[in-house]
Order: sequence, then structure tokens, then C-alpha cells
Amino acid sequence: MGAHDNSNVQAPPSLKVCVVTLDVGTSSVRTLLFDERGREVDGFGAHIPYEVHTTADGGVEVDADELAGLVVEGLSEIHAQMKVARLRPSAVAFSAFWHNVLGVSADGRPTTPVLHPFDTRSAGAARKLAQRIDPRRVHARTGCVLHASYVPAKLLWLSESRPEVFRATRRWMSFGEYFFLKLFGKAVASTSMVSGSGLWNQRQNDYDAEVLGALPVEPVQLCPADEMDRPETELRAEYKSRWPEFAGAPWYPALGDGACNNLGSGCHAPDRFALMVGTSGAMRAVLEAPRPEIPEGLWCYRVDRSRYILGGALSNGGLVFQWMKRNLRLPPDEEPDEEIEQKLASMSPGAHGLTVLPLFAGERSTKWRAGARAAITGLAAHTGPLEILRAALESVALRFRDIYDIMTGSLGAPGEVVASGGALLRSPAWTQMMADALGRPVIACLENEASGRGAALLALERLQVIRHMRELPALTGKVFEPVEAHRRAYEEELERQRRLYTKLFEENGSD
Repeated sequence: MGAHDNSNVQAPPSLKVCVVTLDVGTSSVRTLLFDERGREVDGFGAHIPYEVHTTADGGVEVDADELAGLVVEGLSEIHAQMKVARLRPSAVAFSAFWHNVLGVSADGRPTTPVLHPFDTRSAGAARKLAQRIDPRRVHARTGCVLHASYVPAKLLWLSESRPEVFRATRRWMSFGEYFFLKLFGKAVASTSMVSGSGLWNQRQNDYDAEVLGALPVEPVQLCPADEMDRPETELRAEYKSRWPEFAGAPWYPALGDGACNNLGSGCHAPDRFALMVGTSGAMRAVLEAPRPEIPEGLWCYRVDRSRYILGGALSNGGLVFQWMKRNLRLPPDEEPDEEIEQKLASMSPGAHGLTVLPLFAGERSTKWRAGARAAITGLAAHTGPLEILRAALESVALRFRDIYDIMTGSLGAPGEVVASGGALLRSPAWTQMMADALGRPVIACLENEASGRGAALLALERLQVIRHMRELPALTGKVFEPVEAHRRAYEEELERQRRLYTKLFEENGSD
């Protein structure tokens, strides 16, 4: 569904430079318009939710052409709005979710769905790869681990589980490249996108020979990758006639959404950590070249030629809040969120006596056990639903603390931690838990479309409208200061969580 009534669209009188951004996330497609100061222009754009297909064996996927159709719909809507307002874009920027892959036949048709980063069917394939090649050396070169989240395991799993489909596939690419193939007849990849695949050797700036040698995939089957220096401008005839106002505009290839989110929330230097919690979660920092050493447990990808992004990711962010509300019978229609918030905020940390491992969707950072699952210990007859919810939210904050400790060991303590993502910012009580668990002030980011904004800022740099995005700071709001009196409770809870993890997953050798 579209987001705006085109009949009322008017261009701001001072709008001289504007960037259309396309943000393809894991659950929705957004088109947005930003001005030369990196501010979203009201009244333009579309927001189109979609659902992924899940299977009982861990599959998470989406039909490539259905998703492409939604993106075309979103672009058509903003094009119509801009036409009414007599606006032409200075550029089109693109943010897309990392770690996805699909196969494409010789005639450019999808041979597989888009495999989602949360698809865990390739966990066994990841273990096989770890027996063929040295995981530590692969991590050092690619910045990625051998895990079901990444593309190498997915490709090996596809070759073994769907050999006929695998043989029929001419090329492998992410959705961003596939969408450019449809629009321009070229599958154009950015180094930002391929650096998050697990296939890219960041030291040599090319596909990793050892990783490819362990897979039934040839380098010619992968998209050549480039920086943002050579955008596409010649839409295929079908799309040129559909979007005449976009004719001649430079279209930049898809960048990783996590990198864009950092930049859009103002976290473009190592002294500002970005803390993002949507359904999943991540903590990240952007660094200028040269490439850093990558600590065990974290990942490192490219933003562009001169910038890297270092951090950790959780599969269990807002998903934990959703699971708890659903299964503890605490949905908003039975008890207002405001009441739940007040009760959560009034509870003392750790007073519930529970220890929670919030691994409902497996584990990514920091130990990367795809098969790990959630656990709650300490339940008693008097334990109530809100105590379980509070303990679960604290447990997610403590998982971020593990990432934070590794990051600060490598980069030093940040001056600021900037929080974004609706799942977190809709709950001030949870944001306070994050500050207390980290022992660091957490600042709320007020940029509602941080990923789209980050893509726009990179385009403005390439257009030389700005020299560096630090010229355009992000909007921020409330600062959540850590409560010193809570420190000991969180430290004790963190130790209990770590002991439980060791007992369940390390002492018995579990994957």
C-alpha cells in the first residue's frame, strides 16, 4: 500500500538537490526523499510491508520477483509524487539487507527464492565448511564466520539439497544485484554488499580463492564488485517509460543496510557506537581505513573504499519482546503498553532471580552457535509474567554487553552509544536497561529512517554536495544515563548468564 495522497504533494520552495532512497529491509520496502541537508522531505515516499515464507526446517525466504514487484511499486509511487511536484532526483540511492542470496538462470530468471540471513537450514553445511577450511583464517580475511547467516554455507546447502536447481543456475547474487539486473540489464554489486557475504577477501579486494575452492562455485558465477564511482544511468526501456522523471539520474548500487543505518544515525566514527534493535539487533562502529584487526566473535564489512564497519549482531532483539508478549499473554489489546512500561520501569534489575539465554532464533555474535536455543532458569511458583518479561529484556541487554566488551577491547570506550530501531525506542524502560547493562549513556536517535538517510548521505558525498557526512549530524533525543546503583546487579546477572551458556553449550560440546 502507498503512504501518501499524490494530489496534495508540493515541493518545498528551496529544494534544489534531492536524493530518492530505496530501502529494502527484511520485512518492508520503503522509498523516501531526502534534501541536500540530509533531511527527509515530508509527503514523499511509500512504505510497503511484506512477509517472508518460513518452513519448519528453518527456512526463511522470499520470492525474488514478488519482492522486486514491491520495489517497483514503491518507486512508482514516489515517482508519481515527484512528477506532481515537478521534481527530478539528483540521484537514487539504495540500501538493502545484507547476507541474502539467490540463483539466476542464463536468461536472467530466478532459479531460487531469496534466501534470508535468518535461514538456518545451512547450519550443517557451515560445519562441513569448517572442516574443509580454517575458520579463523577465513574470518581474518573475509570478516565473516562460517555460519548459516552467510552465503558460503547457503551455497553449499543448495548444492547438496537442490542439485538440479544448482546446476541450472548461471549466476549467484544478492537481491540488490538482481534488482539492478532487472532495471539496467546489469547485475551491479557494491563492495559494501559483497563484503558481508562471506565470499569476499577484504585484504585482496576480490573473491576469496580458498572459500570458493571449498564450494562448487566458479568466480565467473559471481557479480563483479565496484565502489560507488560509476553509477548506472541508462534504465531499460520498460522502466524509462514508466519513470520519465528518473531518466538520466545516477543510480548507486545497493549498500548494506547496517552500514547505512550507522551513517544515518550519525555513527560514522569509532567514538560513536550504534545500537540498533528491530526484530534482530546489532552494535556497530564505522572506522576509516586501514582495515582493523577483527576480534574473535565480531564481524567486519566494508562501507565504501575508505570506511569499514566493525560489530556484532544478534538474531534475537525485538523478537524476544514479541515472543514474550505473545506467550505470556501480554498483548497490547489486553493491557496497554504504557502500563507494561510503567511496571517494567518500577522493577529492580535482577530482582526476579531468573537467568535467561534469549536464543530463540539461534546465536550469531559472539559464539555463533546456530543451533543454540533459549533457556530460562530460576522459575518459582511466585514468578509472574512481567518478571519473566523483564528478565528476558535484561538478558538481551546483557548479550549486547558481550559485544560491547569485545568492541571496546579493540576500539576503546565510545564517547556515545546511539540507539535506534523501533523495538527499542518504543520502550524507554528497555533503553534504560541497555544503558545500565553497558554502563554507558545511551542516546535515542530521532532519525526514523536511518538506513535510508545513510544511503542518501553517501550519495550526497558522491555528488560532492557535501565533503563529509559529519557536516550533517543526525537528530538525537533523550539521553539515558546508567544508574550506578544498578551496576552490581547487572554484573552478577551477566556472570550467571555466562555460566549458564557454558553449562549448556560448551561443557557438553553442543553446536
